[in-house]
Amino acid sequence: MKLQNKTAVVTGGSRGIGRAIAKRLAQDGATVVVNYKSNEQAAQSAVEEIERGGGRAQAMQADIADLLDVRRLFAEIESSLGRLDILVNNAGWADFKVLDEVDEDSFDATFDLNVRGLFFATQEAARIMNDGGRIVNISSGITRVNSGVGSVYAASKAAIEAFTRCWSDDLGKRGITVNTVSPGGVETDLLIEAMRPEAVARMAAQSPFGRIGQPEDIADVVAFLCSEDARWLTAQNILANGGVG
Repeated sequence: MKLQNKTAVVTGGSRGIGRAIAKRLAQDGATVVVNYKSNEQAAQSAVEEIERGGGRAQAMQADIADLLDVRRLFAEIESSLGRLDILVNNAGWADFKVLDEVDEDSFDATFDLNVRGLFFATQEAARIMNDGGRIVNISSGITRVNSGVGSVYAASKAAIEAFTRCWSDDLGKRGITVNTVSPGGVETDLLIEAMRPEAVARMAAQSPFGRIGQPEDIADVVAFLCSEDARWLTAQNILANGGVG
């Protein structure tokens, strides 16, 4: 129970990687806020799953792309839970299009959530976070490859990686670590819906393990970074992609 008496918030925590992270942090003893934008049923299901396993969690609605929602979320966390020790910035959006197909709405939606929303969520969290806290940003391995349809998404994730390095200096004096985890291909509902089976098979073949990642693979890395064992790690980007070159 390495996170006993800690309070964590996982943005976009109702599904996929975020849900696996919320479950793992609760398993390690943290009280977890499962943030969701609109799918209350999925968020409540995540909370119930955590509670069945003996953990503590509650769902809190907020659209991270909406700054008023962001401020309300962290005010609610402070008033209802009284402390914050861990922030996992997991909420994100991707719209894969080649350069000449990207319109302003798609560009703005990606940056409003992945960059602007994440920035101000972290600002609000840092104001109430206890010294010695943990911030983990979820980026993507796409920032390291030449993806012809991923320029906007990759740029938004590259901004997160820059934030990590800068914030580690801003917050290090308080003992707060700031790190990034960059997953490769992970088997989530969204990935399976977006990719053809043959594309998933090709992705799996790129790893020495012969498979794509599972949400729990990423959650375990995040849990380590949230623990006291990772106290000497900050400003790092952990490429959790199963060894894909």
